[in-house]
Amino acid sequence: MNATQVKAADERILQTSPLRKLLGRPELGSVVGAIAVFVFFAFFADSFLRASSLSTVLYAASTIGIMAVPVALLMIGGEFDLSAGVMVTSSALVSSMFSYQMTANVWVGVGVSLLVTLAIGAFNGFMLTRTGLPSFIITLGTFLMLTGLNLGFTKLIDGTVSTKSIADMEGFPSAQDVFAATITIGGVGFKVTILWWLALVAVASWILLRTRAGNWIFAVGGNKDAARAVGVPVTRTKIGLYMGVGFGAWISGQHLLFSYDVVQSGEGVGNELIYIIAAVIGGCLITGGYGSAVGSAVGAFIFGMTSKGIVFAEWNPDWFKFFLGAMLLLATLLNAWVRKRAEATK
Repeated sequence: MNATQVKAADERILQTSPLRKLLGRPELGSVVGAIAVFVFFAFFADSFLRASSLSTVLYAASTIGIMAVPVALLMIGGEFDLSAGVMVTSSALVSSMFSYQMTANVWVGVGVSLLVTLAIGAFNGFMLTRTGLPSFIITLGTFLMLTGLNLGFTKLIDGTVSTKSIADMEGFPSAQDVFAATITIGGVGFKVTILWWLALVAVASWILLRTRAGNWIFAVGGNKDAARAVGVPVTRTKIGLYMGVGFGAWISGQHLLFSYDVVQSGEGVGNELIYIIAAVIGGCLITGGYGSAVGSAVGAFIFGMTSKGIVFAEWNPDWFKFFLGAMLLLATLLNAWVRKRAEATK
């Protein structure tokens, strides 16, 4: 075997190396971080390892993770959505007010809400691709408009800052079973949002890793001009990603509504940053073109462990934002180190 053949053989070995594949996974840093956070609270909070505590942690993670998944895909595609938090509230408000005012079955309101949130996502994507403005500006404008619309329409229609109760309306029990049910396993209650979350992670991972659309998402996030040059439908891909965020907002909004049957119009402000943080902790790059749906799930799980672990440890919850910020910085540094190590093994 000559030197060229030896080199080619070495390259093939590197390509199939389990270590190289492991180091190349975007979520590796977040998995390491999740293990560290789990061990930390298992040691400092006596009740953290109880089954009921795990249920609470998973529920907290799922409420963030449902939105973190489409936000992660959008970030892989190179964009942001600052309207994601208030869009969740908009989704719940549309369902509630349409059902109540039209005295219709609540499922009609649920359907109208889906159309509205998908339309908001399509609007964001359309404005982004047509104007060429940064997604920060486009979605900041949408954020402000939705914030005003949520409050203005709720006061105009209901006379207060919250919606009327729809708990006695037809279809409410079945909708509650779909979006806000509690499933008992071994005497411990688990919220159905956990199943929604896991299903979204599975579907998003399949899209990213097994479909042509997944290749398009990575391509437009890495270099949209180069992607367009090789025939990638950049406009359609970006609009689809924003509509994906709208779909996630619809699910989260319905859970919010059918958990409490009334909605406060001012909710959701600031949550968009938490979704982005979960995606970044999970390995998504701010610059786009890199990340995974599984990583966003791990990032949301870290968020859930931290938010509830502080309570289980009986610490002052005022420190939560400090821990969240520290995790964001540490996860970003760890992800950057892991990526450099992965590139060094190529």
